Amino acid sequence: MKNLFFIAFSLLFLAACKSNKNQKQEVDMTPTVSADGSKITFKSEQTIAFFKTKKVNDSSIVADLTAPGKIAATVVNTRANGQNIILFEDPELAGSYSQFIQHQINIRQIQNVNIKQKQIELNRIMDLQKHGAATGQELLNVQSALSMEQTNLENEKAALAEHEAKLMAAGFDPASLKKAGAGKGFIICDIPENQITKIKSGQSCKIEFDAYPGQSFEGRVDDIADMVDNTTRMIKVRISFANKEGKFKSGMFTNVFFGISEGRFISVENSSLVTVQGKQYVFLKKNKLEFDRQPVQVGQQLGEKTVILSGLKNGDEIAVDGVMQLKGLSFGY
Repeated sequence: MKNLFFIAFSLLFLAACKSNKNQKQEVDMTPTVSADGSKITFKSEQTIAFFKTKKVNDSSIVADLTAPGKIAATVVNTRANGQNIILFEDPELAGSYSQFIQHQINIRQIQNVNIKQKQIELNRIMDLQKHGAATGQELLNVQSALSMEQTNLENEKAALAEHEAKLMAAGFDPASLKKAGAGKGFIICDIPENQITKIKSGQSCKIEFDAYPGQSFEGRVDDIADMVDNTTRMIKVRISFANKEGKFKSGMFTNVFFGISEGRFISVENSSLVTVQGKQYVFLKKNKLEFDRQPVQVGQQLGEKTVILSGLKNGDEIAVDGVMQLKGLSFGY
């Protein structure tokens, strides 16, 4: 019995000795966090190797601003008299354009014919009256007729302005529509107010039509509307494109891509950034064993990357994997 007890005790003693030996061999690999969490120092290169890094450099940034749109009008040549007509997707706009044209015709008629004739008649009656060959009533009748034509002219101008405003609010310049040649189409798309400064008249763009998937076509920015929608904060932009074959129809849906050059900036993967209390940071590798928490000022997000306006320079090496673990060490959670 004593022998059995001795054997058991010996085994327990040997196990305890082995455990103490293993504990002495273990090394504490916990990184040191200092400078109020902004400096993280690791104990070995093997441990820090878990955090993959990448060097950053500036480059030309070009982003596609995409806007949904619709073919709002196409210009076709009529078979009747060879004159161009405009087919609007919106019947109300079609009516406004027709009225606009009619009021222009009326104004020219009143200005160049009616008023001139009445002015000639007035001059004749006034001359006759001087020689006693016309009565005061005749003079009054001609003056009234001239006044009526002048009133008609003002009414026509007011009506013209009303229809012009409707067309312009929809993104159309009536003067440009009148000059448009057959085989041309117009797209109207809405651009957010905070992006409109990046689009210029005459700028080229790429168009994709839902009716022709996998194909892209060239377009040009014709005009940018002079008003902002109070509800959506959007501004209408008119795009023109070639439609000589007539395969693009008014009402077709499109996507318009504007190639916007942002200049040369450093950009980083979105996953490299951490945000705490409204401030953005990356983790900058300072040497073989140390990461520093680096505050940065960010710009526009471009797909999977974000432009860095300040805080990094060419050649800086930042963490791209394990960023959330570094955030936890740096901020204590």
